[in-house]
Parts: sequence; C-alpha cells; structure tokens
Amino acid sequence: MRHDRESVGLQGFTPVYHPAGFDRELRAVLADLQMGRWLSVRDLLAQTGDDWALRTARTQVLAVAAARTDGVEAWLAEEPDSADAAVMRARVAVERALQAHRAGQATLVALESQARQACLIAARRVPADPVPWVGLLALAQVDVGLQYGEHWRVAWEEMLPAGPWGLLARVCERDSSSAREAFHRMMQFFYACPHTSVADAINFSQWTVSWAPVGSPLRMLPLYAYMESYRRHREEGTADPLQHRQWSREPVIHYVKRAFLGWNIRAAPCTSVVDLNYLAHALWAGHQYADAAKVFQVLDRNATRLPWAYVCDDPSSPQSAMREFVRARAQCLTTTRTRAVASSKHSLRSV
Repeated sequence: MRHDRESVGLQGFTPVYHPAGFDRELRAVLADLQMGRWLSVRDLLAQTGDDWALRTARTQVLAVAAARTDGVEAWLAEEPDSADAAVMRARVAVERALQAHRAGQATLVALESQARQACLIAARRVPADPVPWVGLLALAQVDVGLQYGEHWRVAWEEMLPAGPWGLLARVCERDSSSAREAFHRMMQFFYACPHTSVADAINFSQWTVSWAPVGSPLRMLPLYAYMESYRRHREEGTADPLQHRQWSREPVIHYVKRAFLGWNIRAAPCTSVVDLNYLAHALWAGHQYADAAKVFQVLDRNATRLPWAYVCDDPSSPQSAMREFVRARAQCLTTTRTRAVASSKHSLRSV
C-alpha cells in the first residue's frame, strides 16, 4: 500500500485517497515535494497568485508533505527573499508543532515558538496574505494553558464562548472566502481547550451557518461538530444506541439540508474532498439517498478516512473506513436507480 493512498476493493469499486483531492496540478507537485524537490512548489504558488482560497488550501496540503522533508528549508536558503518561501516555512513549522502536540512530544515548546515566529515573519512579508494568520490560529489549539492572551478574547456574538476571535478576524479581514480552514481551526480550539466543549463547537457552527451564504463551505461546519460529538460518545462508551439516528432528526437534519443547498455540483480545485465526504455521509445516514447519490457521483473514487472511520466497525483500520464509504455509496446509487426505474414504469402505466 502506498503511503499517500488508501484503497480497498468492494463490489468492483475501488475508492482512492489522495490529499490533493480534485486539484490535479497539486498532485504532480506533491510527488516532487515528497522527494525534497521544491521548484515545482515555487511555480505552483506563483501561478496560484492571490486566489486566497486556493492558496490556503494548497499550502495546507503542501505543508503536511513538506514537514517530512527539508525541501522548504532548501528553497528558503536558495531564495531568502521569496515571500512564498517564507509563507511555506510558516506553514511547515505550524504543521510540525501540531504533529508534536498530537504525539505528546517534548519538543513541542520549541516547535511552537519557532512556528509562531515564522508566522509573524511571513505576515510582515506578505501583509495581505491570510495564510500566516491561519497558521497562528491553528497554534491556538496547542495553547491549552491559555498562556497567550490572543487565544481568549470575547466572542463577536453573545452566547458564544471566548476564544481566538481576534486571529479569526485577521483572516476574515484579508479574505473571507479563504476562511474555511480558519473556521475549522476555531472548532479545533473549542475541542481542545479545557474551558470549552464540543457543545460550544456545535453552537459556533450553527451561528456560522446563520449568516454563511448559500454554497459556502462554512455551511458544512455543523456536520463536523455533530460527528465529533458522536465520535467522543462512542469512544467513551456513553453513546445512546439510537444516537446514530441523529442524522435523520432535528435539528441535525436541518443543518444537513442547509449544507446540501447550493453545494457546488462541479468540483473545483479548491473544493474540499473531506467536506463532500462528510456531506455524503450525513445525507446517507439521514436516509436522503437521492441527494447523497449526487454527492457520491461528484466524488467518484475520491474517499477520505474521515468521517467513515468514526462510524465503521474498526475505527483504527483504514480499510474498514473505505469499506464503509463503498457500502454507503452502493446503497445510495442502487436505491436511487431502483426508485427511478419504478417511477418510470409507473409513468408508462399511467399513459
């Protein structure tokens, strides 16, 4: 099995996982970056320009791959005046700090400090770029002791918890269309902070949906929050046996429908494959098979481990998660075809 791909066959269909998702140009660059080559990264970011949504998405994926190599460091050494290299250095530093945090490594303090400094340098180099501020926002989840005052600010709206609202504002000031990752980072802060909870993340996601325009990826946020709640209850053994039915009940079904309304039926390079997997799952679990089938058709073979790992028999097995994806997809497509055939026969009999 390749390290950048998870696949499993079932019923003649083989799903594929690739971090680049629908972004074909990014796929080729990732292959170079994984071998420490940085020239194609430089060219890709130059081509991306100030398309902030695409730039944010691409640099996030690139940073995960670059964190395992010295490619970005080599680029910065060769071109110390490159603003894009400075931004990527910040991205990589943040990714390494987050990985150390998840692993409980003793190097976290040093890595966090390096990442914070790299983000501030990049923010000064490229004042209009939201990416360095997204990086600073991502680091908030590491600060569980709230040592930095910027991570505990009064919320924009009443009834919402305090948090790194000022950092979120810095991202939105630069380009609200690139704020998908920033809002997810806020959710991750609420999950991690000892003074907030998953319930706070749910409230935050619902508030966001109340003003997010039709078709915005921010409308997907409640799907993530509800799934995180389900995951925690399942891990703790406190899940209601009927809790999986939440996807067909209010208020969850309301937010699933809001997420589906206006979603982009033609996937763009910056369209999140993870978002569409969450949407497909929520529709399938809520028995909205016809709508789920539309999402699965756009996804084609593009699967992600989450959310399927949270609902499959063995959450630790990537193959188990992929089988759940294939099973859900097959059920939705088969049910939709069967209903279409039945409707066609009924129409013929009525003529």
